[in-house]
Amino acid sequence: MTYCVGLLVEQGLVMIADTRTNAGLDNVSTFRKLTVVERPGERVLALASAGNLSVSQTVVSLLEEGIEDPETGIVAKLDNQPSLFKAAELVGRAIREVRAVHGPALAEAGVTFDVSFLFGGQIRGGPMRLYMIYAAGNFIECGQDAPFLQIGEHKYGKPILDRAVRFGGDLYDALKIGLISMDSTMRSNIGVGLPVDVLVLRPGALAPEVNLRIEAGEPYFHDLRERWSAALRAAHMAIPRPPYGPKRAG
Repeated sequence: MTYCVGLLVEQGLVMIADTRTNAGLDNVSTFRKLTVVERPGERVLALASAGNLSVSQTVVSLLEEGIEDPETGIVAKLDNQPSLFKAAELVGRAIREVRAVHGPALAEAGVTFDVSFLFGGQIRGGPMRLYMIYAAGNFIECGQDAPFLQIGEHKYGKPILDRAVRFGGDLYDALKIGLISMDSTMRSNIGVGLPVDVLVLRPGALAPEVNLRIEAGEPYFHDLRERWSAALRAAHMAIPRPPYGPKRAG
């Protein structure tokens, strides 16, 4: 299991992905699930994956090698697509090709073709965009009314996003809320854990403002976790107790 979240606000894009994968309590490993395609001044694209690790890695590898058009001989890659929409279509095409090749063998082995991606960034001359791409290769786009998308173990981290993320909000407030969402998921699901990869982009910059990995024990994230836990305890203590229960004699 994994958890990835993308937040697209007016000031830019935040992508956060954990790195934990497990096949049982005694087989826990770390794999990078956030792939960044970067040509400074021309494009920055981020692809975060969830689901079956072998499937997602095969899709990413296919995108890195490129998909050849049999009629023209042109090899399509993420770094030569003219727009984010066309690049998202290419990711969907790669998923379908991997399904066509490996899907029957996976089905025969009783393994579900389970994969999903968050795909976002900006190409020079076009807007910053964020998509969620499904196992069938189809996708939806993030909008201003709900300026975030999630894949993987999303339910534990969604309440804070619903309450706190606003399209017009500050970019680094969005990053903070995204990290709280990640921490909330880690607290409730052992299948999600550190390290966490983070990418922050501003519109028009066409180069990452932040591209880092948060390791266990990193001071800011440790402090954020402690402060959020303390704030929740203080909040519930400050709310009056429910006025329900046995009526007291007058």
